[in-house]
Amino acid sequence: MVMINRRGLGALAAGGMLAGGLGARPAFAQAAKAVDASKVSGDINARVARKKVIATVVKVDGIAWFDRMRAGVKQFGEDQGHDTWMVGPSQADAAAQVQLVESLIAQGVDAICIVPFSVEAVEPVLQKARRQGIVVISHEASGLKNIDYDIEAFDNHAYGAKLMEVLARDMGGEGKYVATVGSLTSQSQMEWIDGAVAFQKQHFPRMQEVTRRIETYDDATTDYNKLKEVLTAYPDLKGIVGAPMPTSAGAGRLIAERKLAGKLFFSGTGLVSVAGQYLRNGDINYIQFWDPAVAGYAMNVMAVMALAKKSIGAGIDLGLAGYGKLEAPDAARPNILVGQGWVGVTKDNMAQYNF
Repeated sequence: MVMINRRGLGALAAGGMLAGGLGARPAFAQAAKAVDASKVSGDINARVARKKVIATVVKVDGIAWFDRMRAGVKQFGEDQGHDTWMVGPSQADAAAQVQLVESLIAQGVDAICIVPFSVEAVEPVLQKARRQGIVVISHEASGLKNIDYDIEAFDNHAYGAKLMEVLARDMGGEGKYVATVGSLTSQSQMEWIDGAVAFQKQHFPRMQEVTRRIETYDDATTDYNKLKEVLTAYPDLKGIVGAPMPTSAGAGRLIAERKLAGKLFFSGTGLVSVAGQYLRNGDINYIQFWDPAVAGYAMNVMAVMALAKKSIGAGIDLGLAGYGKLEAPDAARPNILVGQGWVGVTKDNMAQYNF
């Protein structure tokens, strides 16, 4: 097993398994803090006897989405006085993510926050972590069983339905479309597309999903290449609904290169830092997202609260944008908490977002 030093030094970075190293600074520079934590309760550390060691494990390091999350994780540590860092494989790989968690267990970290690439793959190792007294907080993984709490930025099906509503409007309510996911085991992304397809079938029966969901492994180049193949097979393709953030860049590049603006439409998860040029140029019209920095901060808040044995449940307000008065929609699983944290962005309002 490869070991990880708590400060982020170790063999993984040298071996090429991690992109950017552990605890690396974000790829973007910001003068202001990434997260407005002014309303976070100052007593979340009240019953924590010592500085806690909390690692956040993400699907893949080195992409803009998780660069932004790292900023929130780092800020939490600075704001609250804990040892926090973020790690992830250099490529989306379930086995590599499991190995990272194994290494963290061996070190005896206090808590693990995780955004899993594959829910099924991480269940056994998270069970092992909890048996050893490590608190586990997840995000984008409402189906995980071996956790203390899962925190979602929004209702997954509603998020996908909105993506389809925008795509259908652009497509004129008819025509062929495809959907992308990072992986068929990426639960939240699959639920977004479930919501999108259900909305399409109910409201736009003249639209047609022409292939099974395309796995792109959260990589913009893979998105581009696979979408190019689909376009060859279906030259009359009119729509792309993208669950993974990099699809916004892959689809935007394809539409721009083929001069298909106004003929092939995209609606999906994206960031302005990644898809902004395509929004600005009119190649794509709409992206949707939540702030990964706030999500990273929120996971760490919940980890410290769980370590302090504080009461966490429906109605709790984390004091973070989009995470006030959390809901617990499944009465059978009250530890699955949902916020209201997503936004829709077009060329008209993209200037409001600097990440």
